[in-house]
Amino acid sequence: MTTPSPTADHPKTAEQLFAFLDELGIQHSTKNHPPVFTVAESESLRDEIPGGHTKNLFVKDKKDQFFVVTVEERATVDLKQIHKIIGASSRVSFGSPEKMLEYLGVVPGSVTVFGAINDTQNKVTFVLDEGLMQYDIINGHPLRNDATTSIGRDDLISFLKATGHDPLVLKVAD
Repeated sequence: MTTPSPTADHPKTAEQLFAFLDELGIQHSTKNHPPVFTVAESESLRDEIPGGHTKNLFVKDKKDQFFVVTVEERATVDLKQIHKIIGASSRVSFGSPEKMLEYLGVVPGSVTVFGAINDTQNKVTFVLDEGLMQYDIINGHPLRNDATTSIGRDDLISFLKATGHDPLVLKVAD
């Protein structure tokens, strides 16, 4: 049986993400673990996985411009002010689970910067917080929340550019 090609109905899998990273010559490692849905649940993994751990916000403005804002897991983000920083047309609200699946190929609890691989129509702007980018290694879910993938900071930028996204690196967190 063959794997169907990725579409909105069949987004890319973690294995396809890893193959894409390999094609790009990007080193990565992945640790499987029980599913985690919140930063608090994932904190038990910190000793096993070094580097910067991420919190990802899938937000949209009133003109339906979508953003994934990726910050260090303990960072705080002022949702009433972030629109001024990221270039949104209005205050932002959280994007719907339906749009999350359509654009990123993930479900709530699994939002990740790696979802860029499924955003083939560039409907989403990816924003990386300056504080997170101080880490040499950055960790995120590989399109599912039962694993964590580690990748170099510069390689993360290369990955995003290879998916057709030019990420914004901005100070969005306090």
